Amino acid sequence: MTQSENFSLPPLNRRLAGNSYMTDDEASHIEVHQEELAASGFADTLIRICPARVYSKNPDGTVAAEYAACLECGTCLALAPAGTLSWHYPNSGMGISYREG
Repeated sequence: MTQSENFSLPPLNRRLAGNSYMTDDEASHIEVHQEELAASGFADTLIRICPARVYSKNPDGTVAAEYAACLECGTCLALAPAGTLSWHYPNSGMGISYREG
């Protein structure tokens, strides 16, 4: 048996639960530009690609961003069409603090 066969990672939800968040209640680091996002047709894709499920669709069809849940991975920024999002890292000392990986 090799060393890699003996190694197993805990489930992802347990690893993510070890992270801590400092929420900046005064400043979101994500802004959804609703008109541009709607015109791009990317809204449903944006909701699906986020591993933290930050984005959701409101009853009126607009997209909400729960920035406090953000893992700061940048997937949305990398894939969203230009002009549909404004995204930057949270202010100093805010955001996610990874405990594993």
